[in-house]
Amino acid sequence: MSGTKVKVALAQFDSELGNKTNNLQRMAQLCQQAADSGAKLICFPELATTGYRGDLLTTKLWDLSDSIGSETYTLFSELATRLNITIVSGFVERGEYLGDIYNSVGVWNPGCEGISGVFRKVHAFGIEKQWFGRGDSFPVFETPIGKIGIMICYDMGFPEVARILTLQGAELLLAPSAWCVQDRDVWDINSACRALENGTHLLAVNRWGHEEDLHLFGGSKVLGPRGQVLCEASCEGEELLIGEVDFLNQAHTRLKVPYLRDRKPQSYSVLTQGLGS
Repeated sequence: MSGTKVKVALAQFDSELGNKTNNLQRMAQLCQQAADSGAKLICFPELATTGYRGDLLTTKLWDLSDSIGSETYTLFSELATRLNITIVSGFVERGEYLGDIYNSVGVWNPGCEGISGVFRKVHAFGIEKQWFGRGDSFPVFETPIGKIGIMICYDMGFPEVARILTLQGAELLLAPSAWCVQDRDVWDINSACRALENGTHLLAVNRWGHEEDLHLFGGSKVLGPRGQVLCEASCEGEELLIGEVDFLNQAHTRLKVPYLRDRKPQSYSVLTQGLGS
């Protein structure tokens, strides 16, 4: 990692459903604001470029999807380099064959031509299964501030995801989400638990806004390695939340609260035997 303390930006952004061009314009402005504040990484919510509800977009999801050389990839690559900031954002990823799409998050690093990596959501929630293919891996991405691991929204509810990412070297966890207001209590519990269990800072970045009867409540926050809330956005509207990640504090916490060191993986075989699957 490049330094002990790093500024980060959480873009609690209200995507306009189906209007990718307008969303990208607004996201570019937020990237500029984040860079001006000194942030070295900005994270946008789940499916930020298109809006969330596949059941309303239906087949238009294909038209809005992105792949190498597309408008989204080109814009974020250019912005990352010009502003010297890592951009992490949800988008609809176009797959390998016609009609193949994924609920994905991309990473764009400064100085890199094109995208630096993609995570495909593994645990689809509800009707998402009807539209999106399923990811099956948990990559860790190199960035100028350190190694990051990504889990998308419902993925955060599965402790195995954050633990796998941490054991693979992730120094910072990010959870771009579209979390509904009815489950705000689960949002608070999941984010705190995943941070504490792994002795890691966690950027929980939630959408704000409404898509018909779906209310996405915001409440984005930076959590410290003891699960504590370091800073938090409101639930009343859009907000660019600027926080700080202290990697030295994270190292000290892992020594004092040694969940990782005291693991007993030889006793956990039931986790890999498919029980209850």
